[in-house]
Order: sequence, then structure tokens, then C-alpha cells
Amino acid sequence: MEYFLQLFFGGLSRGSVYALIALGYTMVYGIIELINFAHGEIYMIGAFMGLIVAGVLTTLGWPVLSILAIALVVSVLYSAAYGYTVEKIAYKPLRSAPRLAPLISAIGMSILLQNYIMLAQTPDFLPFPRLIPELAFMDAVSNYLGTSDLFIIATSLVVMIALTFFIKFTRMGKAMRATAQNRKMAMLVGVNVDQVISVTFIIGSSLAAVGGVLIAAHVGQINFAIGFLAGIKAFTAAVLGGIGSIPGAVLGGLVLGWAESFATGYISSDYEDVFAFLLLVVILIFRPAGLLGKQRAQKV
Repeated sequence: MEYFLQLFFGGLSRGSVYALIALGYTMVYGIIELINFAHGEIYMIGAFMGLIVAGVLTTLGWPVLSILAIALVVSVLYSAAYGYTVEKIAYKPLRSAPRLAPLISAIGMSILLQNYIMLAQTPDFLPFPRLIPELAFMDAVSNYLGTSDLFIIATSLVVMIALTFFIKFTRMGKAMRATAQNRKMAMLVGVNVDQVISVTFIIGSSLAAVGGVLIAAHVGQINFAIGFLAGIKAFTAAVLGGIGSIPGAVLGGLVLGWAESFATGYISSDYEDVFAFLLLVVILIFRPAGLLGKQRAQKV
């Protein structure tokens, strides 16, 4: 039972981060029907900014939790600026172009950001400081739930609840829902669609930055290529839950995290990525719209 709980909470922690990144994919797709394949690199950039901030503050002798909080805030702001800039440079000029053009632009931006960070930093793995301290009251459950896992789960939960309230009850959230439902009608009733799209990219990039810093602090190392696999897994989670559905992105991330955790725990860790994409194939075959997605009627 203890081993089962260890796998359960490990999968919950991993799935929470997948959900944070998947929310960025599904929000952008819901607004402009674009798969932002550079989203994983925004996650990676946020983690690197967290490393830089943590390195500077550690040398100054700041408390660990203060370093983590400041690293999260700075990484969120930095990644949000990147997400905003990427949308303006790579996607906005192609908004009226054939759908293949922004897709190619997204892939190109992903490659550009990867190589930029590789040249600006290093192609090697770098150690990331352990910013999440061990808590004394966690000793009783430390065999199956670590402090970093608890912190990741709790932070992800708070962020997701805050996002839900933002989308449901704020003026911008209502504008985002209107734009996702019908962009032209939203423009006719006075919604600033360009602003809505920019805010969507900013929010999605901020969520990815939170996931990047938390995972880097949990794993203890970082590399320029971490965004690629994390982005692909998060995209898988978004499709699994139903691309364009915010609850679906959260559910897809959790299901993917648990699937990987239990499969690697009870079968083999050598096929961790295989299990993830096998699950995606099964879902696409038997439920192409995802777990919570809806089939869209095609106009003929």
C-alpha cells in the first residue's frame, strides 16, 4: 500500500505540472485555434530565469523560501514578456494566413528559442538549487509523499483555482470566453480581441514558468532541452483531456501523470515516454475529442 501511495502522489505531482503547461496550450487553442509549439520553450526559459535569480540570491544569503518566492515572481514576469513577444512577432502577422503558416512559425520559434538558450547558457545540464525545504511535520508520510511533491501539488492547485475564478468572474475572463466562442461576434460587441489574445499568451506563459521553476527545484538540474519533452507531454495532456477545454487540460495532465507513474512503477521505467504516447494513441482512436472535449460539427 505504501508503494501504491508513493506512485499515486508522485503521479499527482507530475500531473499537476503537466496540467499547468497544458493550460497554456488549451487556452491559446481555444482562443485562436493555434497549437503554440513554442510553449515548452517558454517553460524552459522560466526555469532558467529561476536558476539565475536563485543563484544570485543564494550568494547573498537569503532564506530559501524567500528565494523560491522571488524566483517564481521574476520567472513569471520574464516568461510572460516572452509569451507576449512571441505572439506579436510569430503569430499576429499570420492571423489571416492559411493555418499551416502559423504552425510552421510556431515550430520555427521553438527551434529558435532552444538554440538561443543553448548558446546563451550551455548545452550541458546545470545544477538547480533545492529551494523547497524539508518540513518536520512531513516525516510521518515521507515514505510516500515528499515535501517538494506536496508543495508542487498545493501551488498548482492554488494557481488553477485562481485561473478558474479569473476566467469566470472577471471582465477579461468573460471577454476570453466570448472570443473563444465566436471571435467575430465578440469584436462586434466591442471586445478588444487583440488584447484578449495577448492576455491569453501572457497567462499561459506565466503558468508554464511556475511549472518550470517547481520542477527544476524538485529535480535539481536544468538543461536547454527540457522544454521540448515537457511541451510534448503537456500537449499530449491537453489533447487527452480535450484540446480547448480548461477542465480537460487539468484532467488530462493528472491522468497522464498517474499513467506514467504507475506504468513505470509496476512495469518498467525504461518505457516511460512510450506509455504516455500510447495512452494518447488509444484516446485518439476511441475518443478523438478527448475525455471532456466535444465533437465539433463540420460545415459542408
